[in-house]
Amino acid sequence: MAIEDELSPNAVKVYKAMKEMGHISEEKMGTAERITQSSRLPKTMVMNALQELQTKGFARRKVREKAAGYYLLK
Repeated sequence: MAIEDELSPNAVKVYKAMKEMGHISEEKMGTAERITQSSRLPKTMVMNALQELQTKGFARRKVREKAAGYYLLK
């Protein structure tokens, strides 16, 4: 099953942007700001897409001192 079948178009775009930037492990996680810049979507859409990715088990959020970091699991 392809990710396009499970996720909304915005979530797919965010997923692909994160994969291109290499946010594939906890050591290489990125902030929502960087993901917003690379996906070229408005920040609210990126935040909603990140929430969807977390809910469906594709991404994880880690709270840090300044900004939360996001990375892919699948």
